[in-house]
Amino acid sequence: MKILGEPIFAKNPDGSLKSRIGTIFFRTPGLVTQRGIHAMQRMAWIRSLNDARAAAGQPPLTEAEENAELADSADLLFTDDYVLIRPDPARMDLALKADEALQELVSKRNIRFLNTHAANVRDALRARGENWRMARRPESPEEIDRAIEGAHVSIQHARVYYYNAQTGTRYLTAGGYAAVSALAPDAFRAQVEEVVKGLAGHNRLGQPEIALFPPSLPPDVTEAFREIRPEKLDDAALRAAVDAAMQKWRLALPANLREETTANFAWRNEMSAALARRPNETEIGDQDLIQGISPEFYRQIEWLPGGRVENGELLFDSLFDEAARTQDPALLELCDSRVRSIIFNLLRLCGRVEYVNVGRIARSLARHPVAGHRRGSVYIVQYKATDEADARVVVVRFQKWGIAEHLDEGKDLLRAILEANEYADYILDRRLACRQLGMNLPHRVGFGQLTEKYHGLNQYNGTPVRAYYYARSYVTGVASDKVPPERFRNPAFAQAFAFLMGEAAALDMVVGRAATETGEAVFDTYYEVLQPGEDGLPVRIVVTDHAGSFVKYKESFDELVGAYANVVRRRRAFVGDYAAFAKAYVTGFERKLAATQAAYRARRRAFDDLFVHRPYDTAGSGAYRWAQTLARLDACDPAAVADLLRKAIEA
Repeated sequence: MKILGEPIFAKNPDGSLKSRIGTIFFRTPGLVTQRGIHAMQRMAWIRSLNDARAAAGQPPLTEAEENAELADSADLLFTDDYVLIRPDPARMDLALKADEALQELVSKRNIRFLNTHAANVRDALRARGENWRMARRPESPEEIDRAIEGAHVSIQHARVYYYNAQTGTRYLTAGGYAAVSALAPDAFRAQVEEVVKGLAGHNRLGQPEIALFPPSLPPDVTEAFREIRPEKLDDAALRAAVDAAMQKWRLALPANLREETTANFAWRNEMSAALARRPNETEIGDQDLIQGISPEFYRQIEWLPGGRVENGELLFDSLFDEAARTQDPALLELCDSRVRSIIFNLLRLCGRVEYVNVGRIARSLARHPVAGHRRGSVYIVQYKATDEADARVVVVRFQKWGIAEHLDEGKDLLRAILEANEYADYILDRRLACRQLGMNLPHRVGFGQLTEKYHGLNQYNGTPVRAYYYARSYVTGVASDKVPPERFRNPAFAQAFAFLMGEAAALDMVVGRAATETGEAVFDTYYEVLQPGEDGLPVRIVVTDHAGSFVKYKESFDELVGAYANVVRRRRAFVGDYAAFAKAYVTGFERKLAATQAAYRARRRAFDDLFVHRPYDTAGSGAYRWAQTLARLDACDPAAVADLLRKAIEA
């Protein structure tokens, strides 16, 4: 490839880039990095081609030939770390050609695409299995909360802004501005003047000095504030003008953003996205990658290189080859071997797949995580079959105690295999038991396995072993602990939520769910997903995973029930009628507990004989835990247990 100018990423003595733009050509392969603007680079390219033709005794390019050279090209921007391709959404073929050509010059991990807000750009990358090239970097909830708190700033007056350090824009929220109304007239006037001036001004980056939050507000809301002329209004008229503009703002503000706290996941995620925006944005949010994804997944999926399917043939990402060749630790971490195996298994089983993207859940999504989540144990798989209109989303969870984990305990290979197999049976048996008792789990779960080398301190280091995983469809809805607080202001929503959660709590207690490591209750921390009807009111709760079931099989319900009061207590500040909310919760709890007990008593044999073929060991086998669970259920007084729950809520 002919290059006019300095190599990509070439730097001056002071460390700055020699050029921050480039143009790549395809008809006659070449790259121009000379300083200037893209139009000047195109002119330079045509001159160089004509000079070469003249030296070879050929006539200059015709106008049609020049136009063909210019049309078959793509604009580039350079940062210290990345080559940014600026695609024309209507000609993604050129952007993809640029991508392939640039990989001969720089690592693919250093190439990104601009205009990812355009659906055509996203779709083209998604179809190549390259969500990882446009997804935002995962961050922990604690990091997001700290970033928001650290961005809370003032200019010269009140601390009412959230500062985006990348663009220099300060976002003003409705809640923050509402506090200004309590200021004395002089302070109020000074604050209004600051806001009006900032809304009309732009900084050196060409970005607004001040913007209203969220960025999706209609332009007429901002215009209503810009039109205020404080210097021409007396105090009363100024307050009236501001009140009118605020009314327009409040009406346009989405209901789920009115609770301005990081406890409101919708507000937290929207604010985090606003503060993370950068000039020349190359990253997009999770909602753009997976439609309908729940807010708790915000910046928690670490999309990884995988592969694409062309003409029915699977091509793994070229970064896998680079990682194997260079043994770069960062690349080896990015190129997860489990991703290759997951994709390979999917293609072996499903056949006609159009594309597949795989992401890794970086950390537990529970509000209060307990020990046990390991990076690389849970994955999100997005794939589209050629004969289906929409993509499917599948959650893949690896078995917590597999062969490798037992080898780490110092066991021999045969014992490790046997115990891993027994645990696989135990997991599926518990799922069946939970469903038998009425727990609303996902209807289908697939079981898969892959082979990977064991790396540990055991003598079997380097030995290929099996790793087991379970795949289920992604459950749409919102995790119970992530429901926006403002939803509970609606009495109908609060009542329906409380009753359904009461029913789910009863079943959770019956199966003795708790964290294996700590014994803490896990109900209402992540697994319960609320699904609404057409009217937006809750109609069902799906328990996405039965993890932790039958951990508490010895304790009485009297000992367990108190923990379930927290479901009501921690929402006290959000509900209008707290007594009615608590009553609905306890009612749902008592009715479900009584109905479950009645179902067992009506069909004892169906329950008692369910695991009669499994080993019965009082040390804690699955069959023994099941028998203890049924005996506890049969002996309980639902009304008395519900009364204990009621008292725990009131305590």
